[in-house]
Amino acid sequence: MATDLNAPLGQNRKERPARKRDLGRVLRYCGLGLGALAVIGISAWSALSPGHQTRSPAMPAATESALATEPAPPSEGQSNGPGALHRSGALSGAHVEEVLTDDGATVRKYTPRSRETGGPALIDVEPTRGQDPRMAALPNESLLEDRPEGRLPVIGPDGLRPMEQYARPWSGARGTRIAIVVGGLGLNQTGTQRAIRDLPPEVTLAFAAAGNSLQRWMQEARRDGHEILLQVPMEPFDYATNDPGPHALRVSSDAGKNLAELHRSMGQITNYTGVMNYLGGRFLSNADALEPVMRDLGKRGLLFLDDGTSAQSLSGTLAGAFDVPHGFADLVLDGELSRNAVLRRLDELERIARRNGTAIGVASAFDESVAAIAEWIEEAGGRGIEVVGVAALVKDPKQN
Repeated sequence: MATDLNAPLGQNRKERPARKRDLGRVLRYCGLGLGALAVIGISAWSALSPGHQTRSPAMPAATESALATEPAPPSEGQSNGPGALHRSGALSGAHVEEVLTDDGATVRKYTPRSRETGGPALIDVEPTRGQDPRMAALPNESLLEDRPEGRLPVIGPDGLRPMEQYARPWSGARGTRIAIVVGGLGLNQTGTQRAIRDLPPEVTLAFAAAGNSLQRWMQEARRDGHEILLQVPMEPFDYATNDPGPHALRVSSDAGKNLAELHRSMGQITNYTGVMNYLGGRFLSNADALEPVMRDLGKRGLLFLDDGTSAQSLSGTLAGAFDVPHGFADLVLDGELSRNAVLRRLDELERIARRNGTAIGVASAFDESVAAIAEWIEEAGGRGIEVVGVAALVKDPKQN
């Protein structure tokens, strides 16, 4: 057998025709495979082409058009101009269509569309307890209703309550916890500014409904991380000598009048977790007068904090009857107005909290109170005390 010197090593002339035949078979098989892939590609293109698509029997044309997500309209009071911030749905910039192909596959088509509103969009994700600090000064529009008295809090369509949305987040640890509420904000500009500036964000601030520039102060407090309450004036026992103001809730007024006054107070600000009484010993002890108010607070998803100054208060009984989150203050911290006296009361509040696990103290925005509370809180963390927003300590029927 002669050897071909030009053939690769180990290959003779008789082997070359056989190799050619093998190569031909491989090429034929490859050609068949490529052809099959081409047919599959054409079939897939045909199935997905507009002429070969069919709607699902359960998805008529009207349903398909409804899948297109329209841009969310701007909320009242929010601008559409450049740089304006507005809430928007997650798909508000997309047009979405769904079709069912012959083989039963669902094809979803997304095409971009322009939002009708300018500026950045604020997209809400799943509701959680507490608010993103970057937007804490902005109300959740789904938790508001427009009324003649103003924008009033309501429970959202998904069941989210204002008490949950605007609550200050806390660690979740079950150690010794204290809530401190400083009230009377808005009544004095200098005192309000000092309280917001000097008190740590763990302190809950209560704004008096009769105050001035409340919306501006509320936004500043929320940006600094404070949970806030609304103080509503109520009739005290010594009403003749101690007047809570012309819009106070009164025992002699009917339910409609008291609810109108309550809603007037509620409309002064937004972003609060609940209501706290200002005075009100007589009103809180009258079940007939208090019942409509508690019903309304429960329907709106707000908490009620009783400042604890009236031993005859029925707020706890009625709050339990109407599923209103409710709390009692354990101590008034500044009954005696001096730095040392307030510090002693804070130490007493700590002893109550160590005995019971939690405690709530209330004070007014006096200079001495603000200075003593700020000083005490700075040291409390080192003793294992966690200062939390008041919403974390109220008795919530939905959580028990």
